[in-house]
Amino acid sequence: MNFAVGFKPMLGTSQSMDNLEKQLICPICLEMFTKPVVILPCQHNLCRKCANDIFQASNPLWQSRGSTSVSSGGRFRCPSCRHEVVLDRHGVYGLQRNLLVENIIDIYKQESSRPLHAKAEQQLMCEEHEDEKINIYCLTCETPTCSMCKVFGAHKDCEVAPLTNVYKRQKGELSDGIAMLVAGNDRIQAIISQMEEICKTIEDNGRRQKQHLCLRFDSLYSILEERKKELLQEIGREQEEKVQRVRELIRQYGDHLEVSSKLVESAIQSMEEPQMAVYLQQSKELIKKITDMSKASMSNRPEPGYENMDHFSINVEHVAEMLRTIEFHTDAAGEEAEVEGPGPEGGDATGEEERPEAADAPEGTEDAGLRPKPASASHGQH
Repeated sequence: MNFAVGFKPMLGTSQSMDNLEKQLICPICLEMFTKPVVILPCQHNLCRKCANDIFQASNPLWQSRGSTSVSSGGRFRCPSCRHEVVLDRHGVYGLQRNLLVENIIDIYKQESSRPLHAKAEQQLMCEEHEDEKINIYCLTCETPTCSMCKVFGAHKDCEVAPLTNVYKRQKGELSDGIAMLVAGNDRIQAIISQMEEICKTIEDNGRRQKQHLCLRFDSLYSILEERKKELLQEIGREQEEKVQRVRELIRQYGDHLEVSSKLVESAIQSMEEPQMAVYLQQSKELIKKITDMSKASMSNRPEPGYENMDHFSINVEHVAEMLRTIEFHTDAAGEEAEVEGPGPEGGDATGEEERPEAADAPEGTEDAGLRPKPASASHGQH
């Protein structure tokens, strides 16, 4: 069904009145504002009934005004600018009335002889029957039409209804849909805000745990460095002791060698003495010194393998394996470890006997909030 809009002369109206109509339309019901008109903090206006509909849709658990228990207020978003409106315990009844807009509506109604959109209804004419107004709605074809089309035209076999009834019904459905969408958007916005807050919390928690992890590993590094320093000092002490002992033997042997060399020189000089009497006077003493020097014991020397330092080798394979299997412990594991606690003195020492090198493990590993994974197989000693 085609229809055309024809403009007829309108008494008492002007372009300024048309513009005024647009400013007096509620964005929810799409009708002229119905008193009382409330003004929102963002300076937009709503019918108080429409504002209450949006508020109730956004706050389904809020107590009604006539309830015996008074709620603490609520909030909803302006349908025009999405500004959040926070209400007190009176709800929308606590919003200020816009008396200026209400007075303008009264003046407009006095100047206009027909309600909003009545001009459009009077101007909407049937295209097939030019003198007939569009005044009914074809429910079968879902289109506005005129009475002549129902009686003689294309819609004579269709089901129709008064245009006003269908108009009001669809206007109500659209208004309800808008309210539902607005409420749904508010809920979605609240969910988005909540998830953004969750993201921020996750980032903060992650940053804090990274800092804690770095502190725990720094503690392990310091323990390893301290232990390395102690072991190096122990090696250095034994090295110094052995070197001093060997150098003392070297000094002793050197002194012996020096005395022996001088005695040899004296004996050679005595051998060159041409006079037998003089030689015999010297040779007896030299022979005695040589005999004593040859009998001197020089058996004091380092035993075989004295220079070996292999006994200072350490086995860190089990410690390395434990460090490689460090994992984050769950709350349950952490609580269980706290409940069990250290064993009493003189208690079960099996673990210490089986793994004496556990004393070399870095201290503070459990305090670091980490725990090693259980090894799949025990490592042999190297």
